[in-house]
Amino acid sequence: MINRLSELECRKIIQTGRIARLGCIVDHEPYIVPINYNLEDNCVYSHSLPGLKIKALRKNPRTCVQVDEIESDLCWRSVLAYGDFEEIITPNQRKEVLGKLLKRFPMLTPVESSIAADGSSLQVIVFRIRIERMTGVSEG
Repeated sequence: MINRLSELECRKIIQTGRIARLGCIVDHEPYIVPINYNLEDNCVYSHSLPGLKIKALRKNPRTCVQVDEIESDLCWRSVLAYGDFEEIITPNQRKEVLGKLLKRFPMLTPVESSIAADGSSLQVIVFRIRIERMTGVSEG
């Protein structure tokens, strides 16, 4: 039986999750990619190298992330969080966000790790999604 999750349950799933799927629009079609992230102050923080998703989010900042907890086919919870993409360009803020991501995900690739360590490279896009609303469902 499918059940709706409360906002508190949704937030807990996003807080404890490690991989989200980020959805955006590319050439009028949905485009979904996995991201590592950190939730803080009602924002999902992440980073990316330049590419299709960043180009799409700059063009249309409306986005969503989906986070799942899956124990089995009949026991799972899934949350969607909706909001707007915002690039973080202030050097100190970029360094702080990248440092928190590196602390949470110490197995970032060596290139990402070295960039995150000094926080100075503008090649890495640091961004947040300000969550406006969440919805979630569960089974089991």
